[in-house]
Amino acid sequence: MSPFDAYLHTILMEGGIEARRHGSATVEAQHLLLAIAAEEGTIPQRVLASAGLDHQAISAALDREFDHSLSTVGVSRASFDLPRPSGTPKRPPALGATAKLAVERGFASVSRKKDLRPANLLLGILRAEVGTVPRALALAGVDRTDLLTRVQNAIANDTIERNDATE
Repeated sequence: MSPFDAYLHTILMEGGIEARRHGSATVEAQHLLLAIAAEEGTIPQRVLASAGLDHQAISAALDREFDHSLSTVGVSRASFDLPRPSGTPKRPPALGATAKLAVERGFASVSRKKDLRPANLLLGILRAEVGTVPRALALAGVDRTDLLTRVQNAIANDTIERNDATE
């Protein structure tokens, strides 16, 4: 198993844990983003942290996005005593549409599978133009263009370092 395959497997599994924690039947892009932010010592986690986006900050941004989405239809979460998500579902959450698209965009960002780096998955998540993640980042005041540039630079530097190491 390649280092990228091992990383992807870890993020998908941890994304599943995040989905369960949030009571979701599917693993979506926001769950993958939370998993990436929690994966200490990785390049994608460091890029997110450099933009002030640790696991807690992303979770808070996602909560703000949820509240904002509810408010657009005239609902306030504070008006209801919503229960916590129920216990562990009987089966693991399936990969949802936004997560599948994020993985596809990450894979499409390279011409050869052997060129994939962990940050390519983060790039795939951040390249979404619409959805929960872009809305949450916008509400958090994150400059998505700057963040995308940071990720692309990290991929370029990682590629250069790997090529230097193999020469």
